Order: sequence, then structure tokens, then C-alpha cells
Amino acid sequence: MPGTVGRVPTPSAPVSGAPAATDAAAAVLRHDWARTSLGPRQSWDPAVRAVVDLILASPVPMALTHGDDLVLLYNDGYAELIGEKHPAAIGRPAADVFPELWQLPGVGDVVERVYRDGGTFLEKETAFPLSRGDSGLAEQAVFTRGYSPVRDGNGRIVGVLTVAAETTHVTQQLQSLSEVAAALAGTLTLDDVARVALRYAIATFDADRVAFAVDEGGGGWRMVRRVRGELMDEADERLPPLWRRIPTDWPDPLVQSARTGAPLVVGSGQPLREAAADRHDQKIVSLAAVPLRASVVRGGLSVGHHAPRRWSAAERALLAASAELIGQAAERARRFETQHGTAQLLQRSMLPEHLPDLPRLRIAARYEPGVDGNAAGGDFYDAFLLPTGRLGVVLGDVAGHDVQAAARMGQVRAALRALALSDPRPDVVLTGLDRLVASLGAEAGTHELFVTVVFGVVDAERQELTLASAGHPAPLVRRCTPDDRPYAEYVDLPTGAPLGLGARPGVATVPFAPGDTLVLFSDGVVERRRQSLTAGFDAVADAVARAGSGDPRALCAVATAAVDGTTEDDVAVLAVEHAVKPSRSASMEVPAEPTAPSRVRHWLTAQLGEWQVPESVIGAAVLCTSELTTNALLHAGTAARVEIDLSAERLLVSVADSGTRGTVTRAQTDTLSSRGRGLGLIEELSDAWGTDPTVRGSTVWFEILLPSG
Repeated sequence: MPGTVGRVPTPSAPVSGAPAATDAAAAVLRHDWARTSLGPRQSWDPAVRAVVDLILASPVPMALTHGDDLVLLYNDGYAELIGEKHPAAIGRPAADVFPELWQLPGVGDVVERVYRDGGTFLEKETAFPLSRGDSGLAEQAVFTRGYSPVRDGNGRIVGVLTVAAETTHVTQQLQSLSEVAAALAGTLTLDDVARVALRYAIATFDADRVAFAVDEGGGGWRMVRRVRGELMDEADERLPPLWRRIPTDWPDPLVQSARTGAPLVVGSGQPLREAAADRHDQKIVSLAAVPLRASVVRGGLSVGHHAPRRWSAAERALLAASAELIGQAAERARRFETQHGTAQLLQRSMLPEHLPDLPRLRIAARYEPGVDGNAAGGDFYDAFLLPTGRLGVVLGDVAGHDVQAAARMGQVRAALRALALSDPRPDVVLTGLDRLVASLGAEAGTHELFVTVVFGVVDAERQELTLASAGHPAPLVRRCTPDDRPYAEYVDLPTGAPLGLGARPGVATVPFAPGDTLVLFSDGVVERRRQSLTAGFDAVADAVARAGSGDPRALCAVATAAVDGTTEDDVAVLAVEHAVKPSRSASMEVPAEPTAPSRVRHWLTAQLGEWQVPESVIGAAVLCTSELTTNALLHAGTAARVEIDLSAERLLVSVADSGTRGTVTRAQTDTLSSRGRGLGLIEELSDAWGTDPTVRGSTVWFEILLPSG
């Protein structure tokens, strides 16, 4: 497609749906697009409408070819370029408008390839014959051309953007607009949207400071910023953004723009003088802030520079288009977070928030939602004391990933506990539970109520474990040889049929000596696509055997991560360790205030010193705990709870928060920034660590093995 060099007129910036002052823009807005692949103008996709606004506002020759027939839409600069072909070219297929050029190498074939494959194309100083003026004679014109795919709000390619003349920088900006649309299409949470928005804005506008804000939903705002020069590596990008809560009337231009719905531009001055948080804000001289223009979520995006800046109409249109795309993504994220939070709260509220605290039996559990994470699942676990003083343990799976599955899970779990408290024999409990599930299936009019469960009774005095299973994966026990070499073996237990099918569960009683650990898990732990179940079971047994200790919390994390690849199913693990000696434990409530990490360090040092823990372990534990406490206060913004548990083998420390900003993952330990430094230290100084979701918030823990002797 043609391009040109030389001066072109500068049109004024159009407003979506409003008449424009320029000739080409007015012709575009008058055109009957209902007869083309674009459809009626009022039904245009927000991302496409944003690109059209940007084209019509730009002084640079630009055109959009849309749909499979590549119909043309362009601005004044492009109209001057094609001469007498305007205005008849508007809304016509590009191949019909330029028959003399379309078949030439590097013209039509390039446009069609970009539309088909999503790549980009830039070629400078290429001569093409183009008919101009009344004579109709072809002349050689030199063009610089750039082509980029245009994507809709869902990330699908719907057209090709052509930029003509010397417009390398503009081409990059428009290409980045397409890229940000694709990136935003894959976001799920507001944290994801913020990361994409900040990364895009600071690169596209060559900014020194960018900020993104959304309303809190009940008064006030949440704002996050990014400053040029911050150390942001791949691991930092995955950390939850450091949101700052600010009041409704905060004097930042970003908040004013978000509140009023009108853009604010300061070309030179001190736009953040009254709202500056630090020297980074104070150094900003020019700033542009635009509202998100979303229907439900209020918010805004601001871009600041250290030097005075004249914001052109095209740059303002680009910023407004970016904010509209970000606003659409923010609304999707807000809906997802609401659904996700409801589903997860329902799921976890049906699981025990606290497991029994026993002197000789240490218990831990872990639950992780499947890949979707936006639905309640049917995996469940429980551990409770029986009237005889023994411990009942259960892990089960109700098929399904919806609220109904979670509700049935709650019914099954409650019924199992009631049956066990009446008669704890595992086969009797599962037989009674089978009748309940059959009744629930008949009541629901379905034969698809698929429930598997394993139930066991742990007798620490007799050092034995009695188990029964109804269609569930076999339990695993970690043991040690006489010379203290750990190994893991599956209990030889008849699997039986799932509940509701007339189950006749078999029973197995096996030794459970001090030092042994029982591990129960759901099939999501071992099942992977294109991998046999046998390989999954072997991987879990091998990982549990190779773990540094038999601590149940560590083994839950080890079992969960043992099999490579992702699972679309929920994952639940319950582990019970028969301790060699009773452990000692203590805890501290940590207020959300700046002095909290220091108070934790003093408390932990004194407590571990009183327990005569080796100095080398105390030093490592204090450093790791201080960093975890700081991380919890920063990212959750709530009070935290530090718990320590000391056994003959290891020291276990956990820090729990009640926030909901996301969890820390192992992938984040490589970061070198101050925000992730603690996680790297934990990886280096501890023997095992992990993160566990709770009913509200998350718990990060680490384990340090004690020197022998």
C-alpha cells in the first residue's frame, strides 16, 4: 500500500461518535459502515474504535484495512497521499482501490500476510507507481511503509494498520497498542492489568513515571506506580504490585481525572507538588492523566516526564485509546476477582481452618485450586479427635468444579465426621457414607455423583494405622530404615468402588511408628495429560522419600510439586507425622506497623535462645522470619501471625497474613530487588520452604534442619 514523504495537514483529534472537523474524518464518520465488515459504528469493538480514533487524530498518513476483504478507512494525511481516489476509497476493499499496486511484490501479499499471521512489516524508501492528478499518469513516488496487526479486545486480529512516511516512532507506538491489547486479553486480576499497563505505558511514552489507579468500590482509591530505572526483573514482574491506598479527594491529577472523567494535561510545572510521595514524584515536570472510561470500574492512567513536554493530539489520542483498553481489562478483572473470591471462600470455608494440635502427632494440609481457579472444587480433607483419643483423618474428592460440587463436598465431609464419631471403624464409616451418597444422587436425579474417599484412624499408643478406601488413590507412608535412611511405600489397600455404588470397602492395618509420616492426596497430585498414572505415583513416592525430613507441612509441598506439568484438577494433600519426641511451639501476633519486624526479631531470638537452639540456626531463622514478616506486611497490608515449632529434627517457622493480594511462588526466589530479597535468602538459608493458601490470605513457611548430635 502506498506511503509518502513531505508535509501533511494536521487534523484535530476526533471524539468517538462525534463529527470531526477534517475532511477525511468527516467522510469516515458519515460513511455507512453497516454495509462492510466493520458493521455499524456504534457496535465497533472498543479496541478497534480506539485505533480508528488514533488514525483520524494523527497528522501522519495512516489507514486501516479491516476484515477478510480488507476494507479501507484512513485519515487526511492518507487522503492527500492517494489524491483523486479519495473519498471513493472509503469502505472499499484495498485490492479494488489499488489494482495497479496490489499485485506487486511487497504490497498486497505483505498486507495479507500481516493480517493472516500477526507479524509486522517495515520497509523504507520503496518506489511505487501511483496515478495522481487530473492527467492520470503514473509517477514514481517514494514511500516508507509500516504494517502492524490490529487486534480487538479479545486479542483477535481483525485488520492491518498502515503507516506511511517517516514514522518509525509512531509505528512502534501503534504496534505496542496492538501488543497491549493482546497482553490485556490474557489478564485475569487487577494485579495482572496493573503490570501490563505500567510496563506498556513507561515504554511507549518513554516516561519517567507512570501510575495506574482504580476505585476501591467503597470509597477511596488504590494506586500503583512505576518509576524509570527501578530494578524490575522477570521475578519482580510476577510479584503482586505494591498498591497504595489513597483517599477519594487526594490531590493527584490521576485521581482528579478518574473522579471527573476528564483528561488533565500539564505541559510544564509541578503537577504532583501537593501529592508527591517522594523525590521521584517531586521531579515530575509534565504529566498527562486520562480516565479509564469504563462503565463499572472507575480509574485512570497517568504518564509523567522530568522535562517539559508538548502533548500532541496524536499522543493524547494514543493515551486515551490505551486507557480505554486498560479500562475494559480492569472491568473483566474486577468481575473475575469477585467470582474467584466467592468461589474460593466457599471452598475454604468448608475445609477445617485449624487442624488438631497434638503432642505426638503433627498434622498439615494443603489445598490448591485447578488451573482455572475461578470455580469451587470438590476436593476436601479433615482431621479430628475421636472419642477414644485416636485421630481420624480423611481425604476425598467429589467430582465437579462448581458451587454444587463444593456444597456436596460439605455434606459428605460433615456426614463422615458424624459417622466416625459414632463408630470410627473405617469400613463402617465408608459403608454408611456410601448410603448417604446414593441417597444424594437419587434426590438429585443423577447417577453422576462421583465421590472417592480414604478414611483412616491413627492410634499413636499402639503405633498403628487403620485405613479404608472407596475408589481413592492409595495412601503413602514415609518410613526410615534402622540406619535412618528414609523410604516411602504405598499401603496395600483394596481401592474399592467409589461411594454411591454399593461400596464394600476393605480395611488394612499397618505399623505407624515414631518417625513415620502418612501422606494422603487427591488424584490431581498424580494425574497429568500424556503421562501414565504409574509415573505420577512413582514421582510422588520418590519425592517424599528424598525430602529432608518427615515434617508434614514440608511433605505436603513436596507431594504437590512432585509431578512435572500442570493439572486442571484441584489438589489436596493431608500429612500426619508420628513425632519421635513432642515438639515445642510458640506464636506471636504481629501488628501492621513499621516496628513489627524488629519486634519479631527480638522475640524469636529470645525464644530460640531459651530453647538452646544452635546459634547458626538462630541467625538464619531470625533473618528469614524478619524478611517474611516484612513481605506479609507489605503485600497483605494486614496484621500477621508468626508461629514456630521445634522438634528434634528441625525448626519450622510460618508467617500467616489475612490479606488477599496473591501468594508468593517459588518462581519469585531469583529476584535481586529489595522486594524479593527475602525470598532469595529463604531459598539459600532454609532446607525447605513453601506457601499455603488459607481461608483468608496465605501462609509462607520455611524449615531448617538441626545439626545432628
